[in-house]
Amino acid sequence: MRKDILLTSLSSLTPQREGNGQTYEYLRYEVASAEEFDQCLVNFYEIPPGKCNYPYHYHTQNTEVFYILSGEGILETPDGEKTVRTGDVIVFPPGKNSAHRLYNPSQTQPLVYLDVDTSRSPDILHYPETGKTGISLRGEPGMYFQDDAQVGYFDGEK
Repeated sequence: MRKDILLTSLSSLTPQREGNGQTYEYLRYEVASAEEFDQCLVNFYEIPPGKCNYPYHYHTQNTEVFYILSGEGILETPDGEKTVRTGDVIVFPPGKNSAHRLYNPSQTQPLVYLDVDTSRSPDILHYPETGKTGISLRGEPGMYFQDDAQVGYFDGEK
């Protein structure tokens, strides 16, 4: 775990392109990982025109905070769609009332935001529109399951 202060800027970070290349596509600039700082994750995200960051989801353990640095987006929530703009701060506490997806409706401009999250592990993610559940363990790739494949506690046990 890191024991000193980190000072950096978006321009000094190398982006990683992620997503499925269709609906979901973004550049992620990792600032601070949970492995480095234990209690939080910090990333810059750039969503290209016409794309979303992640599928509609919510966390059961972690809080996410987005600060919109540039552009305009559509935030999908259980209460409907909301327009977000440069300077807006959005806080998503754990729970189904904080389900969200961020979409960039622009034809030309990227949507750029700072994402600061708590990093409790494990975290369970739910995807209400597609009936999936994900398990996020620190330092491990995520695991995802269809909810309709649920089994009983003793199923398969001897």
